[in-house]
Amino acid sequence: MTPEQMKQRTKRFAFRVMRLAESLPRGRTGDTVGKQLLRSGMSVGANYRTACRARLTADFVAKMGLVEEEADEAMFWMELLVESELTKKEMVADLMQECSQTIAIVVSSINTVRGSKRKEQNKESTIRNPQSATGQSAIRSPQSASG
Repeated sequence: MTPEQMKQRTKRFAFRVMRLAESLPRGRTGDTVGKQLLRSGMSVGANYRTACRARLTADFVAKMGLVEEEADEAMFWMELLVESELTKKEMVADLMQECSQTIAIVVSSINTVRGSKRKEQNKESTIRNPQSATGQSAIRSPQSASG
């Protein structure tokens, strides 16, 4: 999935969250949970867009971590809506599935970037002897030096 496709996907998610929040029964609980769901659900797309503009790998990972947190929080509010019977499971099942997939994509992206960064750091930290024909380290262990 390209960054542009993910931007569109998270925007559609935000629209769907908006519709869900508007459909909740009016009252203290519905209004409070609805506001929390709106805030977290809409933050998924906004934070993803911010992550796409990150200049450094660490910045990207941190911003994607926010996307993960907000999506997880949105999932929490949807679970609470279902378990409190403010809405029926059938009404939010697709949205919850979309949220779960978004979390999986984001976690996978974070792990991929972290893995690439570790591989790059490992390449740079390897001690090599440039005079060795194989490029291997010329440092001997104490056992091999005595024998």
